[in-house]
Amino acid sequence: MLQSLLELLYPPACIACAKVMPVRAAFCETCDLAVERLPPSRCRTCAEPGTFPRDTCPRCHLSPPPFTRAWAPFAHEGPVARAIHRFKYEDHPELAPALAELLASECRQFLEQAPSVLVALPLHDQRFRERKYDQTQLLAGELARATGREAPVGLLNRARETRRQVGLSEAERAQNVAGAFTASPSVAGREFLLVDDVLTTGATVRAAATALREAGATRVEVITLARAFSLA
Repeated sequence: MLQSLLELLYPPACIACAKVMPVRAAFCETCDLAVERLPPSRCRTCAEPGTFPRDTCPRCHLSPPPFTRAWAPFAHEGPVARAIHRFKYEDHPELAPALAELLASECRQFLEQAPSVLVALPLHDQRFRERKYDQTQLLAGELARATGREAPVGLLNRARETRRQVGLSEAERAQNVAGAFTASPSVAGREFLLVDDVLTTGATVRAAATALREAGATRVEVITLARAFSLA
C-alpha cells in the first residue's frame, strides 16, 4: 500500500527527459532507443573506445595509470548524458538509486571481479556547500546497496578546490587535479573500486587513484556511468 501511495505521489519518470511513465524503468521508450553503449573495442585499461595495438590506447601506453582497469557501460551522449547532467547539476539527487541500479545491471560481469569496497570521488567542501549534496557519494552508496558492497565515507578527500574540467585541454586537466586528493592511512593494504559519474581523459581518477596508492592501497579499479570519447 505504501509503495502504491508513493507511486501515486511520485509517479515513475524517465531519468533523462522526466517523462512520466506507466511502469518504473530508467528511460522512456524514446530515450531508451537513443541510449548509446560503448563499443566492444576499447582500451583494456581505461576503456577508451577504439581499436588499439595490444588493446592499449596511446595514453595508457605512454603513461600507465595508477589504476588496474576502468569500466563504463555507456557513451557520454544523448539520454545518458542528460540524465547525468540532471543528477549532477540540476538538483536531482533522487536519481541516484535509478542510476546505481542501471550501473549495477549493465556492469554485472565487471563487478564480479571488482574490489568490494567502493570509494566515491569526492567534492571539495566549497562545492558541496553550493550543491548541497555529493552526487558521487550518493551514487556509490546506492551502488553498494544494490550490489551488497560497502561505501565508507572519508577514505578519500579533496584537499583543494579545483576548476571544472569541462573545456580544459588534457594537459590543463592533469595540472588542475594534480595533488588535489588525499587518502586516509586506513586504506593501506586494501583494494578499492573508485566511483565517478563520467570518465573523459582520466585525469581526475588518475589523481584520486594515485592518492589511494600512495597511502598504501594495493589495487584500485574504476567504474563510471559513462565514458567520453577523448582521443581523436
